[in-house]
This record gives sequence, C-alpha cells and structure tokens, in this order.
Amino acid sequence: MSSRLAFPAAALAVAAAAVLSLAVGTRAVPPSAVLDALLHGGGSPDALVVRSLRLPRTEVGLAAGAALGMAGAALQAVTRNPLADPGILGLSQGAAAGVVLAIALGLADGFGGHVRYAFAGAVVAACLVYGIAARGRGGASPVKLALAGTALSAMTAGGTTVVLTSSSATLDQFRFWQVGALSGRDAGTVVRMLPFLAAGAVLVLACARGLDALALGDETARALGHRVAVVRGCAALGATLLTAAAVAAAGPIAFVGLAVPHLARRLVRGGYGAVLPLSGLLGAALLLGADVAGRVVRAPAEVPAGVMTALVGVPVLVVLVRRRGAVS
Repeated sequence: MSSRLAFPAAALAVAAAAVLSLAVGTRAVPPSAVLDALLHGGGSPDALVVRSLRLPRTEVGLAAGAALGMAGAALQAVTRNPLADPGILGLSQGAAAGVVLAIALGLADGFGGHVRYAFAGAVVAACLVYGIAARGRGGASPVKLALAGTALSAMTAGGTTVVLTSSSATLDQFRFWQVGALSGRDAGTVVRMLPFLAAGAVLVLACARGLDALALGDETARALGHRVAVVRGCAALGATLLTAAAVAAAGPIAFVGLAVPHLARRLVRGGYGAVLPLSGLLGAALLLGADVAGRVVRAPAEVPAGVMTALVGVPVLVVLVRRRGAVS
C-alpha cells in the first residue's frame, strides 16, 4: 500500500477508535450525543460521562498508544531485532518499577514525579539489558538483547509485585501498573505527558535517515556518513522518553510496540521517515481499540487494556518467531 493510502486509512482507524471510546461503555452514548457533548458541553448525564470520564481516557489512550508504537519501531531499528519492543527489552517494566518504588518510598507525588522516576527506571533497565547482552562472544546480538530484556523484565515484574503486595496502600492506588489500564485518568494527564512525548518523537523522527542506514549494517551506515553511536543513542533516548511517558500514564502496556511496527512496514515500503509516524497512528488505534474491546467482552465489568493487547500480541510474537527463525 502506498503512503498516500496508508496514512489516511490509519487516521480513519484512529478516528473510529476515538468515537467508539467515547460512545461505548457501561452507559452507551449515541454518537450524536457524543458530538453534542464535545461541541456544546451541557450538563446532561451523557455529556458528563463523555467529557469527564471518557474524553480523558480516550486522550491518554491515543497518546500512550502513539508513544509505544513509535518507541517500538525505533527500538527494532536500533537493535535490528524484529522482536524488540519496550516490553521485551525491559523498558516498560523498568519504568513501572521506578514509579512504584518511588511511590512506596514517598518520593513521587503526582504525574510529574511519576514521569521522572519512570524515565530513571527505563534508563537503568536499558543500561542493564545492553550490559548483560554485550558480555561474551558476539556482543549485543539481537537474540541476546531479546533474551536479556525478557529475563530482566520478568525479574523486575517480580520485584514490583513484592513492593506492591507488601504495601496495601500502594497496591490499592497503583495496581493498574501490573497490567496497564486507561481508566481513572484526569483531564490534565495528556497535558503533562506532552513535553516528554514531543521530545521523544522529535528525537526518533530526527534519526529516521540514520535508522534507514543502520538497517544496511553499521559499516555501510558509516560509509554513508552517519555517526552510528550518535544515531543509536539519540533513537534509544527518544524511545526511552516515549516509553516512560506512556508507562507513567497507563502502566506497562505490552506488545503494542512489537506488533504495530511490523504492520506499518507492511503498509508502506518507504523508510523510517514513513514507518515511525505511521506506527504512532496505528499504535493509537490499537491501544484505544483494545480498551474499547475490554469494556465489551465482560460488560458491565472491564478487562484492562494491557490484558487485551497481550491477548493480541502473544499470537503475533509466536508468528514472528516462527517466520524469522529467531530461536533456531
């Protein structure tokens, strides 16, 4: 599919997911009432549900999904590993661990503090994964990065669970970080996410041409005039910022960053200048669609969005491993 068709189709998918997110739930709201609430406000029950509860939730879903989609595409390019994503490389669980630990120790208060500690946790996780994978013969190969990230992610998740279960107050307030969810967000969450999202997006998009060169190999990239270490470092930093902001707002949502870049590359044949923004659009549509599906499958109860994305992502991971022979 050409970029001319892929981007409008992805934008349409985002718009449809947003409309469904505003309309679907325990209280069904007709699309006409949704539009009226957004344009004219009002004090009717439908208008209050749309503006006070579902609009912030929808905005967070769009922002977090876009961040995870772009972060996944950047990490797959940096590591030249089709199985890389913020979850598999340990960034999501590292960010969640930083937030939960800071909250348990009374160091973080509010979203601004959450993002700082999420970023610190993601950076520590990235350094540990690379350090572990770089040891031994062959250096940090794609398979070793994936294995090190998966092991660290599992260990970090276990440590986070210990902290949460040892403090009932922390568990009650922040248990959504264990699975990822969009409910309960206020209207200012996206505003507080924007600086981190914007900085991360600018960094990864600025590295798009360098990432195209990295796909040809480090030596070829150097021959083309790119500073490989700078490209990798800037793209990894951008991906870390995007992941930290998304995790601080929604918890460690799994598999969005894994599946979305593969779909984006199937839809456009261009370089990362097209793949990265398209991954952002598709990530927003996927996460918001998963959140809507979670409201429907067990209505009136809800299944967290992180659980729904995992149900979709695990089969995708199995298919990718079988096709690529990543475990051969």
